[in-house]
Amino acid sequence: MDISIQLSKLKNHQSVQITGSKSESNRLLLLQALFPQIEIENISNSDDSVLMQRALQSKDSLIDIHHAGTAMRFLTAYFSIQNEREITITGSPRMKERPIKILVDALKILGADISYLENDGFPPLKIVGEKLTVNKVTLEANVSSQYISALLLIASKLENGLELTLEGNITSVPYIKMTLSLLDSIGIETHFKGNVIKVKPATKTIDKQILVVESDWSSASYFYSLIALSEVGTEITISSYKEKSLQGDSVLATIYKSFGVKTSFSNQKITLKKTDFIYSKSLVELDLKNAPDIAQTIAVTAFGLGLECDMIGLHTLKIKETDRLVALKTELEKLGANVIITDATLHLESSKNINTDITIATYNDHRMAMAFAPLGLKTPIKIENADVVSKSYPQFWEDFKAIGFHLK
Repeated sequence: MDISIQLSKLKNHQSVQITGSKSESNRLLLLQALFPQIEIENISNSDDSVLMQRALQSKDSLIDIHHAGTAMRFLTAYFSIQNEREITITGSPRMKERPIKILVDALKILGADISYLENDGFPPLKIVGEKLTVNKVTLEANVSSQYISALLLIASKLENGLELTLEGNITSVPYIKMTLSLLDSIGIETHFKGNVIKVKPATKTIDKQILVVESDWSSASYFYSLIALSEVGTEITISSYKEKSLQGDSVLATIYKSFGVKTSFSNQKITLKKTDFIYSKSLVELDLKNAPDIAQTIAVTAFGLGLECDMIGLHTLKIKETDRLVALKTELEKLGANVIITDATLHLESSKNINTDITIATYNDHRMAMAFAPLGLKTPIKIENADVVSKSYPQFWEDFKAIGFHLK
């Protein structure tokens, strides 16, 4: 499905309800599978979380998680401790190109029985569940935080817990802290000091409890972009959000001050308002090693405002649904931008002109579709394969239509 987008002015004072964070939901779903006394509210309705739920409930020997990278990593760890259960876990053609060797090697050190069925280092995997007794492993610290979280989530079910040493500078610390906070909230003892993380085994019964998932900050990023590109005074309210969030992408509230967006918190809601902020400098410089998922949105916002932008800390974007750095460069340059990328950085030159009637390719990447959509405020654009948004935000186009966008 392709969608054409155009809007001259955003409806003002609109409200949008966004479902639970995909990151929190998938972590809690795995913990719920390990500790069934946990109940979850406001769970994400994203494809990834739906696939995660189905996989955890499935009794089949073949699990297909399609494009869901988080599910692939978390479930690889989960099935490795399901004693004597044998499963094959696979995914889409792109999933078979996304590396998982670092996680598999770590699990093997702990005693897991995992083998590659096609190419070494990549899914699909054959996993025979084992009782893991080794409790120490070391990982490079700059790897995807999902490898680290996958190990931490199963750690309390290991006979001797887990001591995880991270070598080097740690990437995506907020996602690691999110995992540890969720473990702490259900009564699992954890310690994170320096580059060593310890998780104690669950020696006591976990209390029955209800955990409410905060709404997804990554999904909020597209509304931040919309307000940044809108007229002064335009505002929108979105819910449900906490001022002290576990999600690294909550840094949006600080970053978007540079784009003239003020964030106000009240009653689990945030109101975003475009101010008459005068840009103090034309170059926006950001290190996104702790929040790489919002890089696409920020790049598009900066382009739409005619600002120069330097972003670093983007090395994990190359192994996402697509190589997001290459995809960003390609699609922004269609619109008239000048973009320079390396394996971990992106430089966008300032530009006052935006090419019209451009078709944006999405590369089966939900964030490409949603990041470029706000540019419909500046120029008519078309989004190819627009229904790819269901991976993380199924009602995205309905919400955009409700706040005034013309879609066809």
